[in-house]
Amino acid sequence: MMTDCNRCRNAADTDFGITMAFQPIFDFGALQVFAYEALVRGRDGEGAGEVLSRVTDETRYQFDQACRVTAISQASALGLRDAAAAPFLSINFLPNAVYEPRACIRKTLSAALESGFPTNRILFEFTESERLDTDHLLNILRSYRSMGFSTAIDDFGAGYAGLGLLSAFQPDFVKLDMELIRGIDTSSAKQAIVRHILNMTRDLGITPVCEGIETPEEFEVLYGLGVRLMQGFLFARPELDRLPALQWRGRSHEKTGEALGSAGLAMSA
Repeated sequence: MMTDCNRCRNAADTDFGITMAFQPIFDFGALQVFAYEALVRGRDGEGAGEVLSRVTDETRYQFDQACRVTAISQASALGLRDAAAAPFLSINFLPNAVYEPRACIRKTLSAALESGFPTNRILFEFTESERLDTDHLLNILRSYRSMGFSTAIDDFGAGYAGLGLLSAFQPDFVKLDMELIRGIDTSSAKQAIVRHILNMTRDLGITPVCEGIETPEEFEVLYGLGVRLMQGFLFARPELDRLPALQWRGRSHEKTGEALGSAGLAMSA
């Protein structure tokens, strides 16, 4: 433990500042905002890819910590803490930046305590596109669950962990990779793959989330497959310093859109 804590204390600081953009995940079953995902941005609006390209092995820990603290403090300041529908705050984390879960979570807990944000409404997402030590990752996920956090695999279907990880640990949520979603209305192969993934996650007690939805046709197919948690440019783009509301009104789901729009507007800054 002492070695791990020393690694945390001795980690190098980043030489650039960050902020967060927020993008909602909508629940088209309960007609409410399910979560807001905090997406890292540079101080001058640089995208996540550019920001992440500046992170080194030496600054990885401090960057991961800064993202967590910034997400919690900004979301609280925007009113997410007090939102009536109690949406989750979804925070992306870097598993390779976590040396020891219970030691490295301290700043997150301190930020939540300081801002009054309930820890049981924090959802940690990790992407499986980063090559990981499976035992180390399982230790993180199990530790987070024991502390009351929810967990999600992001970009499922595009990376390294996949089915082997699911056989050892079932997170609360799985977010299907957007490449499986893009153009699903015109691809019978994608429809078949997604249908089987949805059946599998439900059999495992995992709630599926579909992201990257850009067209009404993609929405209609996914809704028809029983997907209720969705995220994408069709509904709302990420916005700096704001919790955006639903921006889309689908003709066949006009009442759904109106209800979600009203719910989202009530929580927007």
